[in-house]
Amino acid sequence: MTDYRAVLAALDAGTLAPKDFDHRAHIAVAFEALREDDFFTASKRIADGLKRLTITAGVPGKFHATITQSYMSAIVEAMYATPAEDAEAFLTQNEDLSKGTFLKERYSKACLSSDLARKVALLPDRVVRSA
Repeated sequence: MTDYRAVLAALDAGTLAPKDFDHRAHIAVAFEALREDDFFTASKRIADGLKRLTITAGVPGKFHATITQSYMSAIVEAMYATPAEDAEAFLTQNEDLSKGTFLKERYSKACLSSDLARKVALLPDRVVRSA
């Protein structure tokens, strides 16, 4: 079992090795940040950490503001819909987040591939139908 609070602390400190941070860890660390802070503070914390991580990895252009903010929103929505004891339980209960299908439902490929979407957290450009 991974200690995602420790991974979050390493992300904050800029000591996290990029090779050790897969998509599942992204989601779990965001979950932990959202447990500790309000939405906007957690979102900034994760964005700042990801920017540092991409610089460390030598790919600063890989940071994507729209995807980061969209995931933060989707994660916090899922946290309210399906409360979980910890990050592992959250990941198990919300496996769909790992697939990123909500991004395809909310954003066109043209939008997500734009330079602006990498720099600015854009709102969805597709109609999202609620259940």
